[in-house]
Amino acid sequence: MLTLLDRYIFRELFSPFLSTLAALSFIIFAKEMLRLIDLLVSKGVGVWSLVKIVGYLLPSFLVLTLPIACLIASISTFSRLSFDNELTAMRAVGMSLWRLTVPVLMFSVFVFLTTLFLSQWGQPWSNISLKGLAMSVIEDQLSLALDEGVFNEPLQNLTIYVPDPKHAGNVQGVFISDQRDPKKSLVIVGKSFRVLHDGRRKQLGLRLFDGAIHQIPPEFDQYHEVGFETYDFWMSVPPPEGMGTTQRKSYEEIIQKLDASDWKDSGNLRRLMEHYKDLGFPVSSLLLGLLGLPVGIISKRSGKAGGFAIGLGIIVGFYLLNIFGEFLVTTYIVHPFVGAWFPNVMVLGLTGVLFMKASRQ
Repeated sequence: MLTLLDRYIFRELFSPFLSTLAALSFIIFAKEMLRLIDLLVSKGVGVWSLVKIVGYLLPSFLVLTLPIACLIASISTFSRLSFDNELTAMRAVGMSLWRLTVPVLMFSVFVFLTTLFLSQWGQPWSNISLKGLAMSVIEDQLSLALDEGVFNEPLQNLTIYVPDPKHAGNVQGVFISDQRDPKKSLVIVGKSFRVLHDGRRKQLGLRLFDGAIHQIPPEFDQYHEVGFETYDFWMSVPPPEGMGTTQRKSYEEIIQKLDASDWKDSGNLRRLMEHYKDLGFPVSSLLLGLLGLPVGIISKRSGKAGGFAIGLGIIVGFYLLNIFGEFLVTTYIVHPFVGAWFPNVMVLGLTGVLFMKASRQ
């Protein structure tokens, strides 16, 4: 059961945590702002689609910002408590430093579980949803691109023309000039069409009805014409810039490739290390939250701004430890599991040393 003191420290932690989380998320989001504006202005993506894109990107943002916000909140809170002598009063009534760790530990566990949920389930869900949204946007773009009475070029070397009934009388259908393969130029005509999309193959296309395919070869005597009742014309359309997603290889695929290369493939060693970080990085949020307690006590005159600066300095050091761990893995010195957890071990050791130092103050 939470005591009055625990609830008080919780409130003190939440204020800098939320403000830091909002500030960091805005900084990361500002980096993507230009790409989103380009999607809105140049690509014709709707406002509601942009809102959904931001929602799908949030899990990736929060996985990065939650551990940092937890660390800075812990540093700022105990720096203020120490500077205002509130921590001295708590110690004077017999409360040990380890007892004061309980609310910080509970808060850090909450952040850890949230980060774990986002990394294990939130990010895969957002990737799948973002891919589906990208295909939907491409389909809308293709439908909007087929203006009647205009030669449209949805892809390079591909021209589609749909007659305008107002100016062409009863003329209907579609005309396609496909010169993407210079050795196999095609002219396709059909009386009607409808848009198709294949999410599995990430392709869009047109289903044409009652038409013909004319192949235009380099030599005139090699001309071919094929009639059809139904013909599916597929196009491999890349997603709009800013909506691309990457497909991670499974653990089994990575192990198979490493076995085939006698564990000398640095690229797959990094991928295996990333799989181990799926748990290691959320754990780091727990450790960084605990680390902030002794750091805040020792640097009691830092204030909120100082706490933010110290927290960013620790995060930079943590990032450098990750780079060093990756270096050890790619130079075949340690196993990817060791490289992934090496920064957490260092943070845990530093936390223990600083706790002992803070307890003697």
